[in-house]
Amino acid sequence: MYFIANWKMFGSLNSLNSLHKVVNFFKSFKKKKLVKIIYCPPSTLIRPMSKKLKNTNIIVGAQNCHEHENYGAFTGSINSNMLKNVGAKYIIIGHSENRQFGETNKLINLKIKSALKSGLKVIFCIGETLKEKRKKNTKQVLNKQISLGLNKVKNKNKVIIAYEPVWSIGSGLIPKSNDLFDTINFIKTKIRNSKVLYGGSVNPKNIIELKSINNIDGFLIGGASQDPKKFIDIIKKTYN
Repeated sequence: MYFIANWKMFGSLNSLNSLHKVVNFFKSFKKKKLVKIIYCPPSTLIRPMSKKLKNTNIIVGAQNCHEHENYGAFTGSINSNMLKNVGAKYIIIGHSENRQFGETNKLINLKIKSALKSGLKVIFCIGETLKEKRKKNTKQVLNKQISLGLNKVKNKNKVIIAYEPVWSIGSGLIPKSNDLFDTINFIKTKIRNSKVLYGGSVNPKNIIELKSINNIDGFLIGGASQDPKKFIDIIKKTYN
């Protein structure tokens, strides 16, 4: 099971002290062979976090990248090679918060290709809005995001899918269990042998319900991952 901590725009160098609790917990966790923990902090913390987690089994990833793999005149941007160079092994691409600010399926496709080329593994986010859900367009939307986002992507085995319904992120709402099972199944028929995670308001309370959905391969955790106690609770409760 994957437990991916998406720190979003959060964290200072002092915030890295909170990792001790997670590291100590993971060292003594009896089922750690069944677990992969990946922290995706802002780019400013990738290097210091990588150093802090050096002799642990915890991996560091990034949250986004520029689509160009070479250096260039793109002020304020960071490409996938640069992220890999400072310690990232994974990268989140296509998060709905970025789609909201204009990231298109075509741009996401270029970013995925660039990230894979530089040797990063991709956590590819897909999900429908509340309006699309109400119109019963979920599968249509996901199908389009998958086919355009992964268009001509060769090594799909290096891509993990994170299903994040846009209406669920930060709202405290999660899909009904049978709906979620059905949606995850649909995604798995579109991309054979892929790992599919769920993200969107995952917390220590609703993890009990979410873990009962047996086709989910892990969780992309936002706000709750910034708090080591909540993050540890989510992992523990998944295996209780």
